[in-house]
Amino acid sequence: MTAAERYRVPFARRGSIVGQADLAALASVVHSAEPLSAGVWRERFEQRFREVTGARHALTVTSGTVALELAVRLLDLKPGDEVIATPQTFQATVQPLLDHDVTVRFCDVDPDTLNMDPQVLESLITDRTKAVLLVHYGGLPADMAAVLARARRAGVVVVEDCAHALGASYRGVSPGALGDIGCFSFHSTKNITTLGEGGMITLNRADWAERVERLRGNEVDGVFAPVPGFADDEPALLPWMRFSADVYRRRAVGIRGAGTNATMSEAAAAVGLVQLDSLERFTERRRWIAARLDAAVSAFPGTRLQRTPEGSTHAYHLYTFFVTAGREVREHFVRGLDRRGVEVQLRYFPLHLLPEWRLRGHGPGECPQAERVWFDEHLNLPCHPGLSDEQVDHLVESVTAALHEATALAGTGRPLAVR
Repeated sequence: MTAAERYRVPFARRGSIVGQADLAALASVVHSAEPLSAGVWRERFEQRFREVTGARHALTVTSGTVALELAVRLLDLKPGDEVIATPQTFQATVQPLLDHDVTVRFCDVDPDTLNMDPQVLESLITDRTKAVLLVHYGGLPADMAAVLARARRAGVVVVEDCAHALGASYRGVSPGALGDIGCFSFHSTKNITTLGEGGMITLNRADWAERVERLRGNEVDGVFAPVPGFADDEPALLPWMRFSADVYRRRAVGIRGAGTNATMSEAAAAVGLVQLDSLERFTERRRWIAARLDAAVSAFPGTRLQRTPEGSTHAYHLYTFFVTAGREVREHFVRGLDRRGVEVQLRYFPLHLLPEWRLRGHGPGECPQAERVWFDEHLNLPCHPGLSDEQVDHLVESVTAALHEATALAGTGRPLAVR
């Protein structure tokens, strides 16, 4: 039995809705004589993404994970460098750092937002710090003014993991256009999708954009210089052949690494373009569901809502709240929702406690707020535009009933009622 069959209100397997407009775009791609890779649809999607986010440069890639891998490549990390990262995110945010001989310092989170705490960040910056990797948790923008102020003083690059945050804003600016590098995911569960997988990397530097263009296109990531005595206007020896005279015009000064094939297909880009035009509608639906959940949850004194600071708008990739009445109440509540057909998942286990990071010397006590909140309070509820009005009604009714039941039964030792 699948989760969709078991649960009346399942957690998101699809974070957006694929409809007739998406199918029409696919048909247009398939029936045209244009290439199915690196063509006009990719160019249109990237241009539209720059318009929506305000980013100077936006380049499609095959996944959000690949976007993060390329972002780390741009940092040109060397042994002894330090990178500060959030522990409250999906493992892909920091996993590329395992390939580098660098020190990772996990920065604790603000317990009300689950975003990186700027005060803790300041205490972790040293003269070896090269970059900060943060996430806009659940679609709630991090405190970027405070983060950037600290990073700029130290000359540190800020990488935004925007996988949750498309549709959000911070002081009128979209995530991905706030820091130095932004990484977006179009996975099936995200706020828009490009047929299940896909990603985008946004940048504010033209030289970085040029490097990503080469990297994703299977070209060497190197430093090149013109060959002395070779006239720029000299005609190509073989104009019909790839490289042609350009191979003689340049010489390699240094090689950073090999490129890869991270080219988004034309079919995926076409769907992404349609999805992007539906983003506002999808986001408004998420906010409407979140508002109904906020009203239900806040009626109980043993709970706390995720705080949205003034000047920020939440994209609600995840709906998060906290049960402050204790682990027992949270356990009763989750079991009560499960019996009522509402699926609950927790996002995410603190990364510094994973085996691969414990091997690197991390462990319990390093990020006390992230640990306390995750183990004692944290909860995520279904919140995605694919939910019908009837499912949302059932979700809200179930949350109210399960919280009432959990609060009443906590500490009594009596078995949970079955309904």
